[in-house]
Amino acid sequence: MNLNEIQDLIKFVAKSGVSEVEIEQKDFKICIKAEKAKSEQQIIVQAAAPAPVAAAPAPVAAAPSPAPAAPAAAPASDDSKYITVKSPMIGTFYRSAGPDKEPFVSVGNSVGKGDTICIIEAMKLFNEIESEVSGKIVKVLVDDASPVEYDQPLFLVDPA
Repeated sequence: MNLNEIQDLIKFVAKSGVSEVEIEQKDFKICIKAEKAKSEQQIIVQAAAPAPVAAAPAPVAAAPSPAPAAPAAAPASDDSKYITVKSPMIGTFYRSAGPDKEPFVSVGNSVGKGDTICIIEAMKLFNEIESEVSGKIVKVLVDDASPVEYDQPLFLVDPA
């Protein structure tokens, strides 16, 4: 099972309302559980390779308990004209390719469709996230090196 198949499975669990999915193949086992807490859905993914009996499956990704997306929705009238770029996966959000590198985008920068706007680290893989729209970055909604959930808003883009 590759990373894209795992991401699709996580999306399925998040959207379908299924509480738990477990898949076991001869070379690995994955269990995805969705728990409802305070009107937010948390998705916990655990994966284990065939390891010695002493090794327990380690949590690969867990949803953070505070939800920074809630305060961003308050001024909806001002933000309604903007397009929200959302996270396509669970992982750790990075604005630049390294601590000593410049951010991919900052507020006021123009981006084109397909431009790299950030990196999300998931399962020790650094995934470059590309813009789905052209426009100007109005707001960065996530702090650098913070965990993000699937479909969490990352940026506001003015398409005008």
